[in-house]
Amino acid sequence: MDVTTEKSVSAAIHYRRSVRVFTKESLDDKKVKECIHLASLAPTSSNMQLWEFYHITSTEILSKLSGACFNQSAAKTAQQMVVVVARKDLWRKRVRSNIEFLKSQYGDKPSSEYTKREKFALNYYQKIVPTLYFDFIGILGALKYISFQAIGVFKPIYREARRSDMRIVAQKSAALAAQNFMISMAAINYDTCPMEGFDSLRVKKILKLPNTSEINMIIACGVRDENGIYGERFRVPLEEVYHKI
Repeated sequence: MDVTTEKSVSAAIHYRRSVRVFTKESLDDKKVKECIHLASLAPTSSNMQLWEFYHITSTEILSKLSGACFNQSAAKTAQQMVVVVARKDLWRKRVRSNIEFLKSQYGDKPSSEYTKREKFALNYYQKIVPTLYFDFIGILGALKYISFQAIGVFKPIYREARRSDMRIVAQKSAALAAQNFMISMAAINYDTCPMEGFDSLRVKKILKLPNTSEINMIIACGVRDENGIYGERFRVPLEEVYHKI
């Protein structure tokens, strides 16, 4: 298997399939890690990067995760796994990181000399993002939601302000990163299977994750067995989902 010549993006997308059975061929840890790095370059809402990636190579942990994934074939035969975790609970830390980065880009000057654009960017992370993410057992989120709907009667406004909405935001960003990872793996002839069938509580215990974290998906990794793909790819006709306006 040649992992030095990468496929084009379109070729990698066509090559990627959900592989259910992998061979016993081992994977290069460094190559998989590089694919995870490429995953971290995915677009993310407000650049908050509310994700973590757990690269599983330990045979003991792989076996435990396989059990938590109901011993489905992709999990049982995976040579490695990558667990994509949504971490909405880290929003304060990510806000600080963004503020520190912005200030490092502005140069060594007093805040009074910041441009209008620079002040806007800082204000976004210092006030707007905390307004969206801060909540108290869902109460503040509900109040924000009602307020934003009322304002929306008169002008366009961001309406998804509840705690459940912000969970979705974090999950969407994590899913974009997961797709980056799978396409990157396909580009070097490595195969994957994104799994949503798992016991999330057991997975958190195995990986020692906090209760506030959420498992986005578990991605089984390996090299496809000749019988690893269960059938031809099926998609509904493009005309059913494509709408040109």
